[in-house]
Amino acid sequence: MVQSGINSGLGTRRAIEVRSPARRRSPSRAGRRELEIKLAALQQDYADLHTAIFEAAQVHRRLCAPRLVRDGDFEIASEIFAVRHLPGDFFTIKKSGGEVVLALGDICGKGLAAGMWTTHLVGLVGAHATANPEPEAIVSRVNRDVCRMGPVAPLASLFLAKLNPATGTLHYCSAGHPPAFLLRAGGKLELLSEGGLLLGVTPGAPYKSGRIHLSAGDVLLTYSDGILETCNDAEEEFGYARLETQLRSAQTGSADAMLFSVLGAVQDFAATRQLADDMSLVIVRRSPQIH
Repeated sequence: MVQSGINSGLGTRRAIEVRSPARRRSPSRAGRRELEIKLAALQQDYADLHTAIFEAAQVHRRLCAPRLVRDGDFEIASEIFAVRHLPGDFFTIKKSGGEVVLALGDICGKGLAAGMWTTHLVGLVGAHATANPEPEAIVSRVNRDVCRMGPVAPLASLFLAKLNPATGTLHYCSAGHPPAFLLRAGGKLELLSEGGLLLGVTPGAPYKSGRIHLSAGDVLLTYSDGILETCNDAEEEFGYARLETQLRSAQTGSADAMLFSVLGAVQDFAATRQLADDMSLVIVRRSPQIH
Protein backbone atom coordinates (compact mmCIF):
# COMPACT_ATOMS: atom_id res chain seq x y z
CA MET A 1 0.00 0.00 0.00
CA VAL A 2 2.84 2.37 0.80
CA GLN A 3 4.53 1.57 -2.53
CA SER A 4 1.29 2.16 -4.35
CA GLY A 5 0.97 5.57 -2.69
CA ILE A 6 4.50 6.49 -3.71
CA ASN A 7 3.80 5.53 -7.31
CA SER A 8 0.57 7.44 -7.22
CA GLY A 9 2.39 10.51 -5.94
CA LEU A 10 5.05 10.28 -8.66
CA GLY A 11 2.36 10.02 -11.31
CA THR A 12 0.65 13.07 -9.95
CA ARG A 13 3.89 15.01 -9.84
CA ARG A 14 4.77 14.07 -13.42
CA ALA A 15 1.33 15.11 -14.57
CA ILE A 16 1.76 18.44 -12.88
CA GLU A 17 5.19 18.88 -14.53
CA VAL A 18 3.73 18.15 -17.98
CA ARG A 19 0.83 20.48 -17.50
CA SER A 20 3.00 23.27 -16.10
CA PRO A 21 6.05 23.72 -18.38
CA ALA A 22 8.67 26.25 -17.43
CA ARG A 23 7.59 29.71 -18.43
CA ARG A 24 9.70 31.12 -21.28
CA ARG A 25 11.07 34.56 -20.83
CA SER A 26 10.14 36.84 -23.71
CA PRO A 27 12.87 39.23 -24.88
CA SER A 28 12.74 42.70 -23.49
CA ARG A 29 11.82 45.64 -25.64
CA ALA A 30 15.51 46.62 -25.82
CA GLY A 31 16.45 43.05 -26.82
CA ARG A 32 13.85 42.98 -29.60
CA ARG A 33 15.11 46.29 -30.90
CA GLU A 34 18.69 44.99 -30.97
CA LEU A 35 17.59 41.90 -32.97
CA GLU A 36 15.70 44.10 -35.43
CA ILE A 37 18.79 46.26 -35.98
CA LYS A 38 20.99 43.19 -36.59
CA LEU A 39 18.46 41.72 -39.03
CA ALA A 40 18.24 44.99 -40.94
CA ALA A 41 22.06 45.13 -41.16
CA LEU A 42 22.19 41.57 -42.52
CA GLN A 43 19.52 42.38 -45.10
CA GLN A 44 21.45 45.47 -46.19
CA ASP A 45 24.68 43.43 -46.47
CA TYR A 46 22.88 40.88 -48.64
CA ALA A 47 21.45 43.63 -50.86
CA ASP A 48 24.89 45.25 -51.22
CA LEU A 49 26.48 41.88 -52.12
CA HIS A 50 23.77 41.21 -54.70
CA THR A 51 24.37 44.65 -56.23
CA ALA A 52 28.14 44.11 -56.31
CA ILE A 53 27.75 40.73 -58.05
CA PHE A 54 25.36 42.26 -60.58
CA GLU A 55 27.82 45.08 -61.30
CA ALA A 56 30.68 42.58 -61.68
CA ALA A 57 28.58 40.58 -64.15
CA GLN A 58 27.99 43.76 -66.17
CA VAL A 59 31.74 44.43 -66.27
CA HIS A 60 32.29 40.87 -67.52
CA ARG A 61 29.66 41.38 -70.19
CA ARG A 62 31.38 44.57 -71.41
CA LEU A 63 34.77 42.82 -71.48
CA CYS A 64 33.39 40.12 -73.74
CA ALA A 65 32.41 40.39 -77.40
CA PRO A 66 28.89 41.40 -78.46
CA ARG A 67 26.61 38.43 -79.06
CA LEU A 68 26.72 38.90 -82.84
CA VAL A 69 29.50 40.48 -84.89
CA ARG A 70 29.69 40.77 -88.69
CA ASP A 71 32.88 41.38 -90.62
CA GLY A 72 32.81 41.07 -94.40
CA ASP A 73 31.48 37.63 -95.32
CA PHE A 74 31.74 36.40 -91.72
CA GLU A 75 29.26 36.19 -88.85
CA ILE A 76 30.54 35.53 -85.32
CA ALA A 77 27.90 34.60 -82.72
CA SER A 78 28.69 33.86 -79.08
CA GLU A 79 27.00 33.23 -75.74
CA ILE A 80 28.17 32.50 -72.19
CA PHE A 81 26.05 31.00 -69.38
CA ALA A 82 27.32 31.25 -65.81
CA VAL A 83 26.51 28.40 -63.46
CA ARG A 84 27.18 30.56 -60.38
CA HIS A 85 26.93 34.34 -60.23
CA LEU A 86 29.95 35.23 -62.39
CA PRO A 87 31.36 33.12 -65.25
CA GLY A 88 34.96 31.96 -65.40
CA ASP A 89 34.61 31.71 -69.21
CA PHE A 90 35.24 34.64 -71.53
CA PHE A 91 35.16 35.38 -75.25
CA THR A 92 36.76 38.44 -76.79
CA ILE A 93 37.13 39.86 -80.30
CA LYS A 94 39.85 42.37 -81.09
CA LYS A 95 40.76 43.87 -84.47
CA SER A 96 44.46 43.99 -85.22
CA GLY A 97 45.36 45.50 -88.57
CA GLY A 98 43.25 43.75 -91.16
CA GLU A 99 42.72 40.68 -88.96
CA VAL A 100 40.31 39.74 -86.20
CA VAL A 101 41.67 38.10 -83.04
CA LEU A 102 39.24 35.67 -81.39
CA ALA A 103 39.91 34.30 -77.90
CA LEU A 104 37.75 31.87 -75.93
CA GLY A 105 39.06 31.16 -72.43
CA ASP A 106 37.93 28.89 -69.61
CA ILE A 107 39.39 29.49 -66.16
CA CYS A 108 39.42 26.34 -64.03
CA GLY A 109 36.83 26.47 -61.26
CA LYS A 110 33.54 28.32 -61.13
CA GLY A 111 31.73 31.14 -59.39
CA LEU A 112 33.32 34.29 -57.98
CA ALA A 113 36.78 32.75 -57.51
CA ALA A 114 37.07 31.97 -61.24
CA GLY A 115 35.18 35.06 -62.38
CA MET A 116 37.60 37.38 -60.58
CA TRP A 117 40.41 36.23 -62.89
CA THR A 118 38.66 36.97 -66.19
CA THR A 119 39.59 40.66 -66.22
CA HIS A 120 43.27 39.79 -65.80
CA LEU A 121 43.28 37.09 -68.50
CA VAL A 122 41.34 39.27 -70.96
CA GLY A 123 43.86 42.07 -70.35
CA LEU A 124 46.83 39.77 -70.99
CA VAL A 125 45.31 38.42 -74.20
CA GLY A 126 44.57 41.95 -75.47
CA ALA A 127 48.04 43.28 -74.65
CA HIS A 128 49.93 40.41 -76.26
CA ALA A 129 47.62 40.24 -79.29
CA THR A 130 48.58 43.82 -80.06
CA ALA A 131 52.32 43.20 -79.70
CA ASN A 132 52.66 39.78 -81.37
CA PRO A 133 51.61 38.72 -84.86
CA GLU A 134 51.39 34.95 -84.42
CA PRO A 135 48.81 33.07 -82.27
CA GLU A 136 51.42 30.71 -80.78
CA ALA A 137 53.51 33.71 -79.68
CA ILE A 138 50.48 35.37 -78.08
CA VAL A 139 49.53 32.21 -76.19
CA SER A 140 53.14 31.57 -75.13
CA ARG A 141 53.49 35.05 -73.63
CA VAL A 142 50.11 34.93 -71.89
CA ASN A 143 51.15 31.59 -70.37
CA ARG A 144 54.48 33.03 -69.22
CA ASP A 145 52.76 35.95 -67.47
CA VAL A 146 50.20 33.68 -65.79
CA CYS A 147 52.97 31.39 -64.51
CA ARG A 148 54.89 34.38 -63.11
CA MET A 149 52.06 34.94 -60.66
CA GLY A 150 53.02 31.76 -58.85
CA PRO A 151 50.67 29.44 -56.97
CA VAL A 152 47.85 31.99 -56.69
CA ALA A 153 47.25 31.96 -60.45
CA PRO A 154 44.60 29.58 -61.80
CA LEU A 155 44.95 27.08 -64.62
CA ALA A 156 43.03 28.05 -67.74
CA SER A 157 42.41 26.78 -71.24
CA LEU A 158 42.43 29.10 -74.25
CA PHE A 159 41.54 28.87 -77.92
CA LEU A 160 43.02 31.83 -79.77
CA ALA A 161 42.73 32.50 -83.50
CA LYS A 162 43.51 35.23 -86.01
CA LEU A 163 41.01 35.47 -88.85
CA ASN A 164 41.62 37.38 -92.05
CA PRO A 165 38.10 38.20 -93.28
CA ALA A 166 39.36 39.22 -96.71
CA THR A 167 41.05 35.90 -97.49
CA GLY A 168 39.26 33.50 -95.14
CA THR A 169 42.55 32.33 -93.59
CA LEU A 170 42.39 31.39 -89.90
CA HIS A 171 45.59 30.86 -87.90
CA TYR A 172 44.96 29.35 -84.44
CA CYS A 173 46.56 27.96 -81.26
CA SER A 174 44.89 25.97 -78.48
CA ALA A 175 46.20 25.94 -74.90
CA GLY A 176 44.62 22.79 -73.46
CA HIS A 177 41.22 23.71 -74.90
CA PRO A 178 38.74 21.15 -76.30
CA PRO A 179 39.24 20.81 -80.08
CA ALA A 180 37.23 23.23 -82.19
CA PHE A 181 34.94 21.79 -84.87
CA LEU A 182 35.35 22.88 -88.48
CA LEU A 183 32.36 21.73 -90.51
CA ARG A 184 32.91 22.18 -94.23
CA ALA A 185 30.06 23.17 -96.51
CA GLY A 186 30.31 19.73 -98.12
CA GLY A 187 29.86 17.92 -94.79
CA LYS A 188 33.45 17.03 -93.89
CA LEU A 189 34.32 17.57 -90.20
CA GLU A 190 37.81 18.58 -89.04
CA LEU A 191 39.03 18.96 -85.44
CA LEU A 192 41.37 21.84 -84.63
CA SER A 193 43.65 20.88 -81.75
CA GLU A 194 47.15 22.23 -82.52
CA GLY A 195 48.62 24.01 -79.50
CA GLY A 196 49.99 22.92 -76.15
CA LEU A 197 49.41 22.76 -72.40
CA LEU A 198 46.92 24.62 -70.27
CA LEU A 199 47.92 28.13 -69.26
CA GLY A 200 49.66 28.26 -65.90
CA VAL A 201 51.33 24.83 -65.90
CA THR A 202 54.92 25.77 -66.77
CA PRO A 203 56.34 29.07 -68.07
CA GLY A 204 58.42 27.51 -70.85
CA ALA A 205 55.67 25.33 -72.35
CA PRO A 206 55.97 25.09 -76.16
CA TYR A 207 52.98 25.94 -78.35
CA LYS A 208 52.29 25.09 -81.99
CA SER A 209 49.79 26.68 -84.31
CA GLY A 210 47.54 25.44 -87.08
CA ARG A 211 46.32 27.16 -90.22
CA ILE A 212 43.08 26.57 -92.14
CA HIS A 213 41.04 28.28 -94.81
CA LEU A 214 37.34 28.98 -94.35
CA SER A 215 35.49 28.72 -97.65
CA ALA A 216 31.93 29.76 -98.48
CA GLY A 217 29.44 27.97 -96.20
CA ASP A 218 32.10 26.63 -93.78
CA VAL A 219 31.38 26.80 -90.04
CA LEU A 220 33.79 26.90 -87.10
CA LEU A 221 32.45 26.00 -83.66
CA THR A 222 34.46 26.40 -80.48
CA TYR A 223 33.17 25.94 -76.93
CA SER A 224 34.07 25.39 -73.29
CA ASP A 225 34.06 21.95 -71.70
CA GLY A 226 30.85 22.84 -69.84
CA ILE A 227 29.02 22.06 -73.10
CA LEU A 228 30.49 18.58 -73.39
CA GLU A 229 30.14 17.76 -69.69
CA THR A 230 26.50 18.75 -69.30
CA CYS A 231 24.70 15.68 -67.90
CA ASN A 232 21.14 14.42 -68.07
CA ASP A 233 19.23 12.57 -65.34
CA ALA A 234 20.81 9.28 -66.47
CA GLU A 235 24.31 10.71 -65.76
CA GLU A 236 25.12 10.72 -69.49
CA GLU A 237 27.27 13.56 -70.83
CA PHE A 238 26.26 15.59 -73.87
CA GLY A 239 29.64 14.79 -75.41
CA TYR A 240 31.28 15.19 -78.81
CA ALA A 241 28.89 12.99 -80.81
CA ARG A 242 25.75 14.92 -79.81
CA LEU A 243 27.54 18.22 -80.39
CA GLU A 244 28.50 17.15 -83.91
CA THR A 245 24.99 15.88 -84.66
CA GLN A 246 23.40 19.15 -83.57
CA LEU A 247 25.94 21.23 -85.49
CA ARG A 248 25.21 19.28 -88.67
CA SER A 249 21.45 19.63 -88.24
CA ALA A 250 21.73 23.41 -87.86
CA GLN A 251 24.39 23.98 -90.55
CA THR A 252 22.23 25.81 -93.06
CA GLY A 253 21.10 28.53 -90.63
CA SER A 254 22.74 31.83 -89.76
CA ALA A 255 25.48 31.90 -87.11
CA ASP A 256 22.98 33.27 -84.60
CA ALA A 257 20.40 30.56 -85.41
CA MET A 258 23.05 27.85 -85.18
CA LEU A 259 24.22 29.17 -81.83
CA PHE A 260 20.78 28.95 -80.24
CA SER A 261 20.01 25.64 -81.91
CA VAL A 262 23.05 24.04 -80.28
CA LEU A 263 22.48 25.74 -76.91
CA GLY A 264 18.81 24.71 -76.98
CA ALA A 265 19.82 21.09 -77.62
CA VAL A 266 22.21 21.16 -74.65
CA GLN A 267 19.55 22.62 -72.36
CA ASP A 268 16.91 20.14 -73.57
CA PHE A 269 19.37 17.33 -72.92
CA ALA A 270 19.98 18.49 -69.35
CA ALA A 271 16.21 18.98 -68.80
CA THR A 272 15.72 19.60 -65.07
CA ARG A 273 19.30 18.67 -64.21
CA GLN A 274 21.21 21.62 -62.77
CA LEU A 275 24.22 22.76 -64.80
CA ALA A 276 27.57 21.89 -63.22
CA ASP A 277 29.89 24.25 -65.11
CA ASP A 278 29.89 27.48 -67.10
CA MET A 279 28.94 27.02 -70.75
CA SER A 280 30.37 29.00 -73.67
CA LEU A 281 29.73 28.59 -77.37
CA VAL A 282 31.08 30.47 -80.40
CA ILE A 283 30.00 30.05 -84.04
CA VAL A 284 32.08 31.54 -86.87
CA ARG A 285 30.32 31.17 -90.22
CA ARG A 286 31.31 32.31 -93.68
CA SER A 287 28.42 33.24 -95.92
CA PRO A 288 27.54 30.60 -98.53
CA GLN A 289 27.65 33.39 -101.13
CA ILE A 290 30.95 35.29 -101.08
CA HIS A 291 30.46 38.89 -102.19
